[in-house]
Amino acid sequence: MDPLGARSQFVEVQTLSTWERQTDPEGEKEEYNDSLVSQQAFLSPFPYREDINRKIVLYNGDVALLNCTAIVNTSNETLTDKNPISESIHTYAGPELRDEMLKLKGCRTGEAKMTKGFNLAARFIIHTVGPKYKTKYRTAAENSLYNCYRNVMQLAREQAMASVAVCVVSTTRRGYPLEDATHIAFRTVRRFLENYGESIETVVFAVTDMEEPTYRKLLPLYYPRSEEEERASLPLIPADIGNSEGEPVVPERQIRIAEKPGCLEVDSEAETLDSDLGQVGTHAFSRMEGDVDKQRKLILQGQLSDATMQKQHQRNYNRWLCRARAEDLSDIAALKALYQTGVDMCGRTVMVLVGRNIPVTLIDMEKALLYFIHVMDHITVKEYVMVYFHTLTGEHNHLDSEFLKKLHEIVDTKFKNNLRAFYFVHPSFRSKVSTWFFTTFSVSGMKQKVHHVETLQQLFTCILPEQIDIPPFVLEYDARV
Repeated sequence: MDPLGARSQFVEVQTLSTWERQTDPEGEKEEYNDSLVSQQAFLSPFPYREDINRKIVLYNGDVALLNCTAIVNTSNETLTDKNPISESIHTYAGPELRDEMLKLKGCRTGEAKMTKGFNLAARFIIHTVGPKYKTKYRTAAENSLYNCYRNVMQLAREQAMASVAVCVVSTTRRGYPLEDATHIAFRTVRRFLENYGESIETVVFAVTDMEEPTYRKLLPLYYPRSEEEERASLPLIPADIGNSEGEPVVPERQIRIAEKPGCLEVDSEAETLDSDLGQVGTHAFSRMEGDVDKQRKLILQGQLSDATMQKQHQRNYNRWLCRARAEDLSDIAALKALYQTGVDMCGRTVMVLVGRNIPVTLIDMEKALLYFIHVMDHITVKEYVMVYFHTLTGEHNHLDSEFLKKLHEIVDTKFKNNLRAFYFVHPSFRSKVSTWFFTTFSVSGMKQKVHHVETLQQLFTCILPEQIDIPPFVLEYDARV
């Protein structure tokens, strides 16, 4: 506590100047080219929004000293990184913070976890882990960094936080180029404030002397302070600005439509079906799909090639994935029924499904399906295992076979091919019978992957206890039984 009459070392967020009111330092003011500005006929993807600019603050100083609802701490997977930001936060928060962080059991790259602020002026600390940057895996790093900022903002919204101070998440030690990282940070926060930011009053970007010039240079691109600045910044906005959420877009996962739909391409797969398909209709979707009714008829007759059927399935899955990324699924996420944890004995990602947390009769199951696709899409690109806790479930928690069959038909082939094991924990006799019938008669290739696990000790022979987050009621039930 500060001595009586001494000035507090903490900084009140309300006293900081918002981005709307800030001006460029003397000598650094951008000179707008009138001819260039007047020639811009395109609308900026980040238009001038006074209401959003009032929420943005650029602060050069120690994030640990800010008096706001929450501050962000950037760390490593074990939450033991000794970078300057973490060190300062721990110094001001006191030893209780370190004890609290031990209970978090680490944090995976891209995730965000929350603790109390203890001796800080901020009530909470949101801990996140930025990616290690390698040019070879740039796409993965971009997605992980996007998830860092997105999950921080989502947590702030879920906890009804009025203000949050965000440091530069990717530390120098992790090698992420500052300018590239700043683009992702700005567009992710901007999109979040546009879509879900009603309750958030202030977002502070806390930077150091080294980082401030980059932040100050790029802020006008995403948060223009006038229509003139908006037009002048338009040519400087990068081509890749992500989707409507700011999430990086991978071209290989997009549905592609021919530039001239009316013309048949030499390598067009439609030619293998019927040379006249290229003349069906004049719009893009007609050319993209071919004759849908005719293709369905061929499917029923078993005459469509495997390659064509696989392409149709991929196209259908991509539509579901686009929907999943566009919809607000926070109500399904709040159930905490599906989450990623550690790895199994073979180093494969472990996904946990908690049956008791799925109120089948009370939720929109189509949104549940979208959430499953959204969460699992990036997980299933490599081998993974699933752990399903059937513990203490009731009739209102049981997924019917039609829903599971629909899920199996919709998901991409990588979901099925890379699933190495499905651990069914605490099964009942009825669930064993249902699972046998489903895997025998409804879906193929799953029967050998399903393992019924009677106790947690049996599960721990495949997955170490420290590698899986188990709900307390499951632990209590297992100990009692």
